[in-house]
Amino acid sequence: MSTNVRVVKLLQSPKFLCLAVALVVTASVLMLRKAGHLELWELKAYDTALRLLPSSHQTEPKTVLIGITEQDVQALGSWPLSDAILARVIDSVLQHRPRVVGVDIYRSFAVPPGHETLESTLTAHPNIVMVMKFGSEMLASVPPLPVLRHTDQVGFNDLLLDRDGLVRRGLLFLDDGRESAYSFPLRLSLKYLEPEGIIPLPDPINSDLLRLGNTSIRPLESNDGGYVAADARGYQFLLDFGREPAPLPTYSVTSLLDGRINPETLRDRIVLIGVTAESVPDLFHTPYSPSLRADRQNIYGVVLHAQITNQLVDLALQGHAPRATLSESAESWWIFLWGLVGGVLGLFTRSTWRFSLLTLTSLGVLVGVSAIAFVAGWWIPLVPPAVASLSTIALLTAAIANREKRDRTQLMQLFSRHVSSEVAETIWGQRELFWQGGRLRPQTMTVTVLFTDLEGFTPASEQMDPQRLMDWTNGCIDSMAEIVMRHSGVVDDYFGDAIKANFGVPVARASDVEIAEDARCAVDCALEMGREMSRLNHLWQAEGLPTARMRIGLFTGSVVAGSLGSRERMKYTTLGDTVNVAARLEGYEKDKWESRLGGTACRILVGESTVRYLDPERYEIQRVGEVLLKGRDQKVGVYQLLGEKKAASFFS
Repeated sequence: MSTNVRVVKLLQSPKFLCLAVALVVTASVLMLRKAGHLELWELKAYDTALRLLPSSHQTEPKTVLIGITEQDVQALGSWPLSDAILARVIDSVLQHRPRVVGVDIYRSFAVPPGHETLESTLTAHPNIVMVMKFGSEMLASVPPLPVLRHTDQVGFNDLLLDRDGLVRRGLLFLDDGRESAYSFPLRLSLKYLEPEGIIPLPDPINSDLLRLGNTSIRPLESNDGGYVAADARGYQFLLDFGREPAPLPTYSVTSLLDGRINPETLRDRIVLIGVTAESVPDLFHTPYSPSLRADRQNIYGVVLHAQITNQLVDLALQGHAPRATLSESAESWWIFLWGLVGGVLGLFTRSTWRFSLLTLTSLGVLVGVSAIAFVAGWWIPLVPPAVASLSTIALLTAAIANREKRDRTQLMQLFSRHVSSEVAETIWGQRELFWQGGRLRPQTMTVTVLFTDLEGFTPASEQMDPQRLMDWTNGCIDSMAEIVMRHSGVVDDYFGDAIKANFGVPVARASDVEIAEDARCAVDCALEMGREMSRLNHLWQAEGLPTARMRIGLFTGSVVAGSLGSRERMKYTTLGDTVNVAARLEGYEKDKWESRLGGTACRILVGESTVRYLDPERYEIQRVGEVLLKGRDQKVGVYQLLGEKKAASFFS
């Protein structure tokens, strides 16, 4: 087979079509993704997974919240709180011996009275951390108190907002080129972990990574997970809201100052002081914001910082690393894989119900795999592979439907004229067995080939006008073709007044019993053709038309069955030595028919390979001998079929 033929067959194969469609769809999905059109959908899928698949890590929160409520503001009589009141609140917390105190209230300048008292309290207790705002090009910065500047008692409380306004990422460090700063939650967690002997260290394999305890934190890149060209400045990581087992223990400032808090509640904890008053809005949206639960609508900034702090402490002590993401190349291969899965499934869609079933099944598997990965700590793409899979299934189904429509037309053209409509439909139903690339798949099979030819056609053509000649010939051919079909044969071709038929096609026979049945059908067909030839001769003789005799050759053996011709003009046929032998048997010593084999209306010569499958008690067979047929080097055993033993011979 030439290289060009191999290439053409490859391009026409369903596997190539599946691969090509998957590649095109994957490339299109990757382009859509890179343009950001799928980011919002992917983030929504991430949020849904967070809400429905909370982490199985059930650790007790290490933080306690002292919230400045609206009632506290009214009771204290001022906002912002004066330095004296703030110092009093901090002192009250310190009396309960917490491990760390975090104050999520800006204080870049004095708010008299009591500034000296506040400074004294802050400098005397290094386990207190205040906030500052790092700022950006759009937002102004808020510096810390001068007395705390350049100490480890300051952390920025800047939060990252995604394009839809939700907080999904946390920050560890920020650097504007002039100075770098620690985040508020990181400062709190480091001070909490210090007595445990845990300090920030570089990863032993990659020194660019921060390591807390035995867990390294890989910084989030701009295209990780579902993000597209996100601002990845600073050291970012994914927040895991699902790890919060219960609402944080929360108390008001008034209850603290009145001594209504159990000292053991704050002992050895991280205590955060922040605003939860409605008149001082400090609310943020998280993946829980769209939830119907009232306590999950929005979250105060101080609560969000407490949750981030808990996650960092849990990371260091329990080894629960932030959710990981695949590399960009791995994500591309993941999307292509599901495009390919869609292509493979598309090859099997033959009906609406199957299309729906396979589509829903593939989506279910994809969602299931993504959910399992999510619970295991991985965020893998869900929306892009779903789009790739569904698009590939739809496109391939449409392409295959169009191809099948064309193939059905061609297949029906090949067989419908030569077999019954029921057989043709059966052939179409089993097309996968032998139909490939718009052609019948070449098959090697054992069949019985039958050739017929009319003797006397030339003299008859000289005696009749063209119309009567065509009617005379067609009458004979039509009758013989109907006999072939009645005996489960397939008319292969017409050669003027000759017919070629095959028994045992197009579905290959798998056993000797089936092959013997085909041989018997061919022999019975030949015998009925002989009787039909006698009937036609009587009819023609009565009408004053020329008569004719028929020669038939039968041979059983291996052939190659398939289609020949172009797409526009194609026919089903068999090729091989078996076909040649059957043709030679039909024409064997045709000039000596009278003298050698006796004068009859029909002469049937059968090869020995066919005779082996026949019941000798049923058929009357006469051996002709071992003969050397034209074009062959080996002799063939030849027999003449005279009729059935149970019936009078029609040759008399």
